[in-house]
Order: sequence, then C-alpha cells, then structure tokens
Amino acid sequence: MKKHLLRLSVLCAVFNGVAAHAQTEKGNLLVGSDVSNFKLNFQKENTAFSMNISPKLGYFIEDNIAVGGYVNIDFSTSDGASDLGYGVGAFGRYYLKDKKVQVLKRSCFFAEANAGFAGRNISVKDGGKTNTNGLGIGFGPGWSYFVTPNIGLEALLKYNIAAGFGNATTSNSLDFNVGFQIYLPGKKMQKQLKSDITHP
Repeated sequence: MKKHLLRLSVLCAVFNGVAAHAQTEKGNLLVGSDVSNFKLNFQKENTAFSMNISPKLGYFIEDNIAVGGYVNIDFSTSDGASDLGYGVGAFGRYYLKDKKVQVLKRSCFFAEANAGFAGRNISVKDGGKTNTNGLGIGFGPGWSYFVTPNIGLEALLKYNIAAGFGNATTSNSLDFNVGFQIYLPGKKMQKQLKSDITHP
C-alpha cells in the first residue's frame, strides 16, 4: 500500500512539474473548443445574439507550433433574422512563451490561422436571403491562461472571411471567442512518467 502511495505521489509531482512547462512541447496533443462567440458583423444585418461551437484537434509538430483540424458551427438571431455559419478545415498555432510578454505567470499569447471550406446563410425578416460558400480564411491573436498544468482557458480575437459563390461573393466578420483547450502529453512525457512510476 505504501509503495502504491509513493508511486502516486511521484506521478503527481512529476506530472505537475513537467506539464507546467511542457504544454506546447513537440509530440503533445491539443483538444478543445471555442464554446461561445461575441460577434461584430460587417454585413448589413445586425447581429444581436450569437452562439458558436468550434471543436479542434491539434498536434505539436515542433515546440510551440501546433497544426490540426477544426469544425465550426455558429448561429445568431436578431429581430426575426437568422445567421447560420459553418466550416471545416485546418488550423495552425504558434505559442509565444517569452516571459517578457507574459501578462500572468501561468499564461501565454499565441497566434492562430485557419483555412478550409466555409459558408454562411443569412435570412432577414422580410423574407430575403443571402448565402456565401467557398474558401474560408481566419487569423488573429489569442491568450491562454493555464488553470491546471494541462487545461487552458482562452480568449481569441479573429478576423474571418469567406469568399466564393452564392448571392454574396464574400462574407467577413471580427469574432471574439472564449473557450478551453486540453493539452495531452506525448510519447516523450508518457515514457518519462512510466519510468518514474516504475523506478521511484
């Protein structure tokens, strides 16, 4: 029993000590979602309420550099009008882990860009409809605060544009997103944890 408690204590200490500085190491996974969206829309229609869900799955190909895929669905309404957006594609992130630009001790800034298929359908109360479908591109800065060594709460300000075909050839917006990401250890950290548990 004492041996198991000792191993558990070592596991917790090592995981907290390593993960606190290794969320964005090469080989780690990034899983999470933007769960709400407050939007300033540049279209003629006025958006009063919006909700967004954008799950993401990424892999750190190098320290502080992650690439992966995303799915995006957002819906908004305003005085009888509705706005449905959707998209799927790839994204990339670069984390700036310089202590000189940290706002808080357990936080860091990052930049995100994405490209893929995107669409937007807008219906107004007088019965008119516009839609845009085609290439979707987005980019902007973000900030992550690590509430635990492997869970980060995020804020992301992003400019998005969709261009292609439909009644309207382009659709663009400036989005402020909040959400969370879970940073899962890669093989390197897993081997280290296994070694420390086996040989405390």
